[in-house]
Amino acid sequence: MIAARPYTNLDDLKKTAEQVWWSLTAADWLEAFRSHPKIGAKKAPAAASGDESTKLASQKWSAQEQSGVTGASDETIQALAQLNRQYEETFGFIFIICASGKTSDEMLINLRSRLGNPLKKELHIAAAEQAKITALRLEKLLNA
Repeated sequence: MIAARPYTNLDDLKKTAEQVWWSLTAADWLEAFRSHPKIGAKKAPAAASGDESTKLASQKWSAQEQSGVTGASDETIQALAQLNRQYEETFGFIFIICASGKTSDEMLINLRSRLGNPLKKELHIAAAEQAKITALRLEKLLNA
């Protein structure tokens, strides 16, 4: 990303980020996944790289993106927690979804449906969701 600078506009930046993302290995994707909080959680299990202000902004954005969980029923929160554990046990990484604009019930439906995927397919779906999250966060970063 640094080598491709300067970027002429947001679309150019997002296009390069997308190309870089899809050129990475599965191990790189898994490292990125570890920087995300589980749906409904406040903090990521592993610290994200970057300076403190970047980490704080990322945590704030994550909370905003997952706002569909706010006000969810206890039943939905419990189901998300249980299925998050099952997902992580099944695939070895946390459930990644671009949660912006999704309700807790939509996230729960998506989580349930993805549990039946083979590992290779699910890793690719999770990577695609991460690419969406990255694009949204680049927009937020430049519009902040």
